[in-house]
Amino acid sequence: MTQAPLDLDAVRACLEPPGMMLPREAYTSDEVLDWERRVVFGGGWVCAGRATTLAPRSRMAVAVGDDSVLLVRDGDGTLRGFYNVCRHRGHELLPCGSSATGRFIACPYHNWVYDLRGDLHKIPRAEPPKLGLVPVPVVEWHGFVFVNASGDAPPIGDYLAGLEEIVAPYGMAALEVAASHEYELNANWKLAVENYHECYHCPAIHPELCRVSPPDSGDNYRPEGLWAGGRMDLVDGAQTMSMDGSSAAGPLPGITGERLRVVEYVQLFPNLLLSMHPDYVMTHVLEPVSAGRTRVTCQWLFPPGTTDVAYAVDFWDVTNRQDWSACEGVQRGVSSRGYRPGPFAEDEDVTYQWIATMATAYLTGRAPALPERI
Repeated sequence: MTQAPLDLDAVRACLEPPGMMLPREAYTSDEVLDWERRVVFGGGWVCAGRATTLAPRSRMAVAVGDDSVLLVRDGDGTLRGFYNVCRHRGHELLPCGSSATGRFIACPYHNWVYDLRGDLHKIPRAEPPKLGLVPVPVVEWHGFVFVNASGDAPPIGDYLAGLEEIVAPYGMAALEVAASHEYELNANWKLAVENYHECYHCPAIHPELCRVSPPDSGDNYRPEGLWAGGRMDLVDGAQTMSMDGSSAAGPLPGITGERLRVVEYVQLFPNLLLSMHPDYVMTHVLEPVSAGRTRVTCQWLFPPGTTDVAYAVDFWDVTNRQDWSACEGVQRGVSSRGYRPGPFAEDEDVTYQWIATMATAYLTGRAPALPERI
């Protein structure tokens, strides 16, 4: 347990109903972000992207908190995770963010070679010692890869308790990435999450969205696991979220009944946002770059073979950019000496849940295993 570098009395004040934003340093301090990388991202299940990125006999190095993790899929399709560190002299096996293929993993420093199970296969001019790569827990969940760098997070089923019945009908494991955009957001990663969890701002900045989905519609969830979110309705006559409400793809195979009339918005703590529409799923994976900068990878998932996806991509690219502009405005505001955390409105209850989860992590000095009850 390690204390967050924040005024903890100011953090506790965020939990007083109706709740309020975090103190300035939570959004502006790189020291706080370093703590979050180590404790929050390093201590829980972090989304590392889509599982289809890794073909058989391939590997990819990803950043998870302060660690670099090597994701490996062997010839039989089994996914494994290892710290991206050679057992000889500690050199990284693959530069973070890069990928490679082949039956073996060779360290570029002294050419120690490992197989795809992580066992040491051979070393130059000698019999290899019985050393293997250090494993890291990884799991595939509905087509996404999750990594727990600390190795002590709860089982993924407990971590995401209560979410299965919401996401299962969308059949995300069978969907493919039909389009992908990467955004550089000049704002703290938590501000993107806070914005995602409420539509109180929608009438002011999202005219296109409000034409197809009433901003005051839907219900929010009280989750059992470490996720948060809710659903919003489509207006009569709208089939999906698009500029005119029409869909060029038609409903996903498992979507029937009332699910044809709603869009589900959920966050899997800490860095995956899932927006599940009747006809497609949009995802955001957040990567903090600095206290005031976030890389956002946005992808649109459709059934295999779907080609006409511009109606969804164009709509959300406009909406995303509206949101990023708003978040950047908040970042400039919280950076001011005049910033004082303000109270949440009644419509911002899920944002309050999210703030409470982060506040609990700051106060306890460890990654949360269950949501804060408020």
